[in-house]
Amino acid sequence: MISPIKQLPSGKKIYFASDFHLGVPDAASSLAREKKIVRWLDQIKTDAELIILVGDIFDFWFEYKHAIPRGFIRLQGKLAELTDSGIAVYFFTGNHDMWMFDYFTKELNIPIIRKPISTQFGDKTFYIGHGDGLGPKDFTYKVLKRIFANKACQWLFARVHPNLGIGLAAQWSRRSRISNTVKDEVFKGEKEWLITYCREMEQHTHHDFYVFGHRHLPLDLAINNQARYVNLGEWVNFYSYAEFDGHQLILKYFEKEEKLKSL
Repeated sequence: MISPIKQLPSGKKIYFASDFHLGVPDAASSLAREKKIVRWLDQIKTDAELIILVGDIFDFWFEYKHAIPRGFIRLQGKLAELTDSGIAVYFFTGNHDMWMFDYFTKELNIPIIRKPISTQFGDKTFYIGHGDGLGPKDFTYKVLKRIFANKACQWLFARVHPNLGIGLAAQWSRRSRISNTVKDEVFKGEKEWLITYCREMEQHTHHDFYVFGHRHLPLDLAINNQARYVNLGEWVNFYSYAEFDGHQLILKYFEKEEKLKSL
């Protein structure tokens, strides 16, 4: 849970990012992307009150009792530096890194959040989550997500030796959507399932901003006259993130000239 903030300290901001998908499509490009993410964190640490990572930071993650996936040490070190300095960082699990347990919490002081949450920053209400499994359709994935979240399934996978388990997962990751997609995801208009989800949510509970990842397309769309849906995009092609200054939530791009899609 992310505690509400009645008023952001003067000059402070809240940052949102998702879908780094570290680990794909290959080690070299993943490392270059990781270094870019660290540069971004270095840039925003001067005025960050909160940093909220909204899932699929890794293309695969599984914590064994005495082992974690190899690599990503630059990101982990930077996150440790940030939390040690007093900047709060929160991590929402996505569909690629749902098998995070307590490593980040114990080692990096970063709480793990597994479901969408509602909170308030200043006078604005936020609904935040990775976005997977929400809205209509996608029934196959919803069934798979229940299987992957099942404690018995997690226990069984933990019995597989890390060399084999992580190796198999790495092969699977290379076939993931982010590894094989073209640069521009196609906007689906009224068929965007997260827009449908936000509209249904608004019928009974109002939020000023709905913030999701998962879709891999930077979007800033009106749900109604008072609510907006912001999708954070991804860091394989867009390098997009959102910045909240206490009044406005704005999509931005790091080290990249990329226009926000006009819809």
